[in-house]
Amino acid sequence: QVQLVESGGGLVQPGGSLKLSCAASGFTFRNYVMRWYRQAPGKERELVALITSDGVSTNYADSVKGRFTISRDNAKNTVYLQMNSLKPEDTAVYYCNAAFFQYDYWGQGTQVTVSS
Repeated sequence: QVQLVESGGGLVQPGGSLKLSCAASGFTFRNYVMRWYRQAPGKERELVALITSDGVSTNYADSVKGRFTISRDNAKNTVYLQMNSLKPEDTAVYYCNAAFFQYDYWGQGTQVTVSS
């Protein structure tokens, strides 16, 4: 059974940091490009960051460049999103996604709230 389980969300003050994790099971994780998306209330889901299957290449939305870092550990079947210098506009539900050809899997999401 395919599972993507996000964790690490919560409430943080502006300027603070959080590290999200997404634990994968039920598929060959090392073959998949992994992405983090987010969706704020009333807005469309947007791509935040991606990392290639081998972890060599990454890409980020302009809004998070220099503040967020995506990484993965293929031995642990886990992808991470380190979020620094958080802003209120980063408030959203964050989802991880695994994609490989026609295969496309999603986690249930984890809430990140940035507020004083």
